[in-house]
Amino acid sequence: MPRLSATSLLLNAGHAIDHLFLLIFATAVGAIAAEWGMAWQDLMPYTVGAFVMFGLGSLPAGRLGDLWGRRVMMVIFFAGMGASGLLIAFAPGVWPLAAALTLMGIFASIYHPVGIPMLVQSAKNPGFTIGVNGLAGNLGIAIAAILTGFLVKHLGWRAAFAVPAVFALACSALFALLVPREDAPPARRPKKALALPPAVMVRAFTVMTLAAISGSLIFNFTTNGNGQLLGERLRGVVDDPATLGTLLAVVYTVASLAQLVVGKLLDRFPLKRIWLPVSAAQIPLFLLAAHATGWPLYALVLGVMIFVFGAIPFIDALIVQYVDDRLRSRVTGTRLAVSFGVSSLAVYLLGPTVKAAGFSTLLLVLAGLSALTTIFVSLLPGRLTSAPARAATAPLGATGRAAG
Repeated sequence: MPRLSATSLLLNAGHAIDHLFLLIFATAVGAIAAEWGMAWQDLMPYTVGAFVMFGLGSLPAGRLGDLWGRRVMMVIFFAGMGASGLLIAFAPGVWPLAAALTLMGIFASIYHPVGIPMLVQSAKNPGFTIGVNGLAGNLGIAIAAILTGFLVKHLGWRAAFAVPAVFALACSALFALLVPREDAPPARRPKKALALPPAVMVRAFTVMTLAAISGSLIFNFTTNGNGQLLGERLRGVVDDPATLGTLLAVVYTVASLAQLVVGKLLDRFPLKRIWLPVSAAQIPLFLLAAHATGWPLYALVLGVMIFVFGAIPFIDALIVQYVDDRLRSRVTGTRLAVSFGVSSLAVYLLGPTVKAAGFSTLLLVLAGLSALTTIFVSLLPGRLTSAPARAATAPLGATGRAAG
């Protein structure tokens, strides 16, 4: 069906746009700081509002997605990202820049609690669908690295925001024209019983929240800090900003493919069996990266990001497995408000932490966070087997009464 394929394409493009916009600043911060006579470490805290609102805004965005409908919220998402991107491009100083970035964070908060539930609501293979969507989101991160580096070098940092902004506005118009209207908002659709014991639900949501917080901290520290990390540890080997951006884009592109593998596995095996090794593998890689430089450091960053990106689909898979579609946007929004609200501290602390203690200390902290995530995942209920729940929630390793 052309319209269905257009919907999926635009929803996946939305994920790419969401992460692209959130990472433009981290890639362009050196150029912005140079133009305004500042150190990049001192400029980084001005973006914290974007990441705070990216988390906190998810709560009302999820509620509105369930109550108003997801289609209208996605049109608002694309239009808002485009408008705020243009405001950032024309910011005359640090405080207008901070305000425009915060506004962008508000609109960016719409995508995850609205776009992903809209994508999986009728998916036959939700694990793989989530994996493809995750791939699209992380390709947005890769595009941010290479496109921003190119635009900063040839047109200046303001163009790095203006060009994607125009694309986002075009997507808003296409979404309004091509995506069919919903028959009813999700909250008004018939309820489906999941037949899950309360103890299993509480345990799963506790693990989901704790793992989401630690995982989001790792994600924000790495994606916002990798550009400066490579710049520092590859100094004398690679010094051209555009080349560094290309190297970072290669890391993100290759690492993104891990989500396709994870998504395929989620449709065949219990979630916990896959998540534990993906989380645990990050620990030794961060420890080794803390003491590496040059090309060995680059290889370790690639390895780290394969497992960091590979871990992304698990939280959305948990929500698909345990939550009725009528509530998914609200549950996703609540989870994001907590996890990204806390992990926004990573963006605020990144510059001061590196300035005071260096990247080695930061990477050791990330190894500790990976160990915490592994502990949290180990507490997840084991394989779930009840047939009624399987029918209600789609594959993702089966659902129902926990075996362990």
